[in-house]
Amino acid sequence: MSEPTPCTRCCGSASEPSATGPRVPPPGTRALRLRIAAMDCPTEEALLRRALAGTPGVEALEFDLMGRVLTVHHRDADEEQVRRRIAATGMTPEPLDTARHREAPSSGENWWKLGGAAAIALVAEGSDWFGLGTPWLPALLALAAIAMVGLPTWRKGFIALRHRTLNINALMSVAVTGALLIGQWAEAAMVIVLFTLAERIEARSLGRARNAIRELLALAPETAGVLQADGRVVVQAAGEVAPGTLLRVRPGERLALDAEVVDGHPTLDESPITGESLPVDKAPGDSVFAGSVNQGREFTCRTTRPASDTTLARIIHAVEAAQGQRAPTQRFIDRFAAIYTPVVFAIALLVGLAWPWWFGVGWLEGIYRALVLLVIACPCALVISTPVTIVSGLSAAARAGILVKGGTFLEQGHRLRTLAFDKTGTLTRGEPAQRHWQPLDEALDAAGRHALRALAAGLATRSGHPVSAALARAAEAEGIAPLAVTEVDERPGRGVIATRESRRAWLGNLRLAEEFGAAGPALRDRLEVAREQGETLVILGEEARALALFAVADPLREESREAIEALHRRGIRTLVLSGDHPRSVAAVARQAGIDEAHGALLPEEKLAIIEARVAEGPTGMVGDGINDAPALARADIGFAMGALGSDAAIETADVALMDDDPRRLVTFLDLSRATRSVLVQNIVLALGIKAVFMVLAFTGHATLWMAVFADMGASLMVVANGLRLLRAAPAATPRPTV
Repeated sequence: MSEPTPCTRCCGSASEPSATGPRVPPPGTRALRLRIAAMDCPTEEALLRRALAGTPGVEALEFDLMGRVLTVHHRDADEEQVRRRIAATGMTPEPLDTARHREAPSSGENWWKLGGAAAIALVAEGSDWFGLGTPWLPALLALAAIAMVGLPTWRKGFIALRHRTLNINALMSVAVTGALLIGQWAEAAMVIVLFTLAERIEARSLGRARNAIRELLALAPETAGVLQADGRVVVQAAGEVAPGTLLRVRPGERLALDAEVVDGHPTLDESPITGESLPVDKAPGDSVFAGSVNQGREFTCRTTRPASDTTLARIIHAVEAAQGQRAPTQRFIDRFAAIYTPVVFAIALLVGLAWPWWFGVGWLEGIYRALVLLVIACPCALVISTPVTIVSGLSAAARAGILVKGGTFLEQGHRLRTLAFDKTGTLTRGEPAQRHWQPLDEALDAAGRHALRALAAGLATRSGHPVSAALARAAEAEGIAPLAVTEVDERPGRGVIATRESRRAWLGNLRLAEEFGAAGPALRDRLEVAREQGETLVILGEEARALALFAVADPLREESREAIEALHRRGIRTLVLSGDHPRSVAAVARQAGIDEAHGALLPEEKLAIIEARVAEGPTGMVGDGINDAPALARADIGFAMGALGSDAAIETADVALMDDDPRRLVTFLDLSRATRSVLVQNIVLALGIKAVFMVLAFTGHATLWMAVFADMGASLMVVANGLRLLRAAPAATPRPTV
């Protein structure tokens, strides 16, 4: 028996709840992952649940309808028996490993047969309309058209009825059979032809949403050029390349694995991973990611992860998992459809049996109106609209460098009214930098000033503190060679002391200056002024005399200010939560334009503030995904910044911004609002068309083929409307050139 055409016209009449299954598999179970081409709506899910119910060893079922993947969690179950029970429903299971990299069997095969059936049905309709030929001609033509394309629908309808499920195949089978029994031969043929055409068009339309995710799989090549000890490059399967292997990447090649640059200065297009629209320059020691394209010169890199655990692989896994989670609107629609379809079916039976008695019409007329209602009964457009829209939104977000962990967060993002930010590494660059410096003896000439810079650089290079590293980088950037010092003594929490020409030189904070008796009132006043400006002053001194002050700060990202302004324009209130000194936090908040600043906070104090804001309204938290874990978990939506290469960020956050650009938050909010808008449009459109044709069915102005046209048209419209999110994905904003 050939594989049935995948059902793309969903009706949620399942008696079981349309749960996605457990996010965490039951302990001690194994997972059998199967791709089922004919499974993509709640009705198929209900059929499979019933078919597999009571199977020995089966503990739980997990459904990804958009991905057409069923995961069976079991304890030593007979996997062949599981496959046989699935096949008994008319659906064909195949191992996911062999199915995921190839396209699903096209439901559009044998278009010539559908075209021939359509032509025959039109001739039958014309001969019946104009009274051409014998009375049996329309019947013979109609039966021929139905035999060409209608038998699979009847077969699937019989299976659904046998399992006591009312899906579109069951409803269409009953409607076409009823039309034949009351002598509406030509109309029965036209109905089945239009329905088959609708299935195939929708299969292709829905395929676009699936392909948007499947395209991620093609970003990483299956082979990599492995550099040998003798300098040769051997092409090897990416899955066989172990971490620590040297790869040679030529211009124009796409990276197969995550790695670290060893030799060369390539320019990479990382837009498939981060959404960054501009190429990124790399240097030895920098990380590079699978899926990036080398737009510069040839370079050598050392792999850091196996192919199964690259950043791209984890993105794909997270997006696939997100598809399997139903958003709130989808859960509501599934519950609604489970009630709606049987109710309308019951109304159709009542109309067929009672309409002639109540209104004095003929029995055939009453039955005909009941059949029209049957075609309208299946909420195909309503059920299809939500998953297509959500998957399109998830795909658009992934293209923009935003990893959304589920449709719930994408749909609910538009409700956010408050966003709280961590400071370091989120609003700021997370790396101290020297802003300016000033000698305390303003009469020094250029040579004297240069000598102070060189002395400070000499001390800074002998210290491991990040603030000292900032001074060393600034001196190196200006071409200032550090002076050699001896007898180095680093004092944790204070600074560094060394000997220069038999004199003790030191570089550190106020506490170190106090040790040398150099912390006078004037110096303390300068420190307070610097703190008000969000700066940390590093003091250079010699013996009991302070020589110069170096202002160091964690600089605000330029894009942070743009992001905050854009958020305010969208009605979002902002606040910053940090463990730093309150004055430093307030200074950063002023620079960024943030509404509120809270400093000197412990993690539990951050959590308390988030809890208070959540009580006031939907609140998001933006942090690094680790240090701010309690606040991120408590917020309605937790955003992890800079998730590239971070397992913890991708695993713990609700939304991971794949680079460290806070403007992605604005992109996420815009995409969430667009997704919500499309969802509402599709629901109104689907229900509105159903309501109109129900009225027409009761008044006798709707025919069977008109009802199919309306149902098909509504489904195609909501699918096309949902796919607009793919075309209108917000473009990534280029970073400012530094």
